[in-house]
Amino acid sequence: MAEALDSWHMGQVFYAYRTHPWHGRVLSQETLAAWLDLNQAQLSRIESGKPPQDLGKLMKWAHSLRVPADLLWFKLPAAQQAAPTGGALAMDPIEKPAAEPDKVSAGVLLPVVIHGRTVLVPVDAETLTVNGLDELFNHSTATATDSVGREAMSPFNRRDFLKTGVAAAALPSLGLDDTRRYLDGPVVAYFGRVLEKAKRDDGALGPKKTLPVMLGLLDAIEGQARQVKPGVRRELLTLGAEGAEFAGWLYRDIQQPQAAVFWYDRAMEWAQEADNAALQGYVLLKKSQMAYDERDALRVLTLAQAAGHERWQLPTRVRAEVTQQEALGRAMLGDPLDMVRGQLDTAAALLANAPDDDPEALGAYFNGHTRLLRDAITLTEAGKPSMAVDLFSDVLSTSAMSRRDTGFFNARRAAALALSGEPDEAAKVGTDSAAVAHEVKSARTMRVLGEVLQSLDRWRSRPTVREFRDMLNRAG
Repeated sequence: MAEALDSWHMGQVFYAYRTHPWHGRVLSQETLAAWLDLNQAQLSRIESGKPPQDLGKLMKWAHSLRVPADLLWFKLPAAQQAAPTGGALAMDPIEKPAAEPDKVSAGVLLPVVIHGRTVLVPVDAETLTVNGLDELFNHSTATATDSVGREAMSPFNRRDFLKTGVAAAALPSLGLDDTRRYLDGPVVAYFGRVLEKAKRDDGALGPKKTLPVMLGLLDAIEGQARQVKPGVRRELLTLGAEGAEFAGWLYRDIQQPQAAVFWYDRAMEWAQEADNAALQGYVLLKKSQMAYDERDALRVLTLAQAAGHERWQLPTRVRAEVTQQEALGRAMLGDPLDMVRGQLDTAAALLANAPDDDPEALGAYFNGHTRLLRDAITLTEAGKPSMAVDLFSDVLSTSAMSRRDTGFFNARRAAALALSGEPDEAAKVGTDSAAVAHEVKSARTMRVLGEVLQSLDRWRSRPTVREFRDMLNRAG
């Protein structure tokens, strides 16, 4: 299985899975095909043909077989970085998180056995230490490479760890005294803490180091949602919907739109099953924001309008963000500036009257600074880049944002400067932004900077612009 996964060929993974000794017998192609919603002929072609490249199908199949996320997405050994013969998967490998416990503590997946079934549960290093299981962490992190010198794919050496496993007897040590308690409130709260930590880590570590944690968490949530009472299932699916929306955002940041759509759709499905109206409207807002990434102005507007429907009963803070997003769509479509600014003013009034939510509430990140920065983007789209430059400069000089977000909004500031006819300042700001984007692996920021460079083409001979171009080439 390890060699099949390292091949980046899902057909080889299927074959290795069917013939694995764990099953006790070789599974027929017909049997596996039925599990994957395929027929035998289709499965045979996948196993013997070129590596499939449709990301949506790849994710669906991996999800059906419950392949651990880190085995799918971490960086391949250096010897296999080139595309496999016949083509490569249409996805970038996710880089291995740095082996520093304080940065990856939320990313440990602990296999436990519940009713005879192994479930992978995210457990942080602090929890292991407090409950006397720190030797597991120390043992796994000490093994940085396997017997052939390849990089370990997680803070745990996953293959060695899964050979021995952790029996259900470990549950009491984790404060989970029995399976009924394990599948109830405490695990929902714990998963919530993992999600919030991942969101905090994203701003500092970037999407490629946060994604593996999220994919493991979502797998654990979905697995456990099958075994609980309806009330707890709704809680888990609400949390899963929030996590799936966040996974969609992470894939947007690394410019994998197909994967982002997959997780946004999954978030909507889970929010619907959980009967969480506000979360459904929130996902529509996120789809509108993704449409802006794709420069699809009409979808920006219509999705924002759909998100603003009263049926969703959105919190005031989210309604403010939705109203601002509708203003952005109108600006992109060329509506009068007075109409655009009127909606921006409405959004500001809504936000001013929003209650002080707890930091984990839906849309809690949308604050005064975020609103002003988004206003600046809207003014740029409305043909007022000089006004946007002033707004960007005022907010970025006073706001304490994550490194990733600072890099992104500086890219937007550079775009406004270029459109305002200030090539030297645009190039300087863009150069600084590119350094941050390279560090945190934000392909979304790099895409914006590529657009800035195009805007600066008529000044391409200026030293600052040449330096900016060189920095983009190195960062890319």
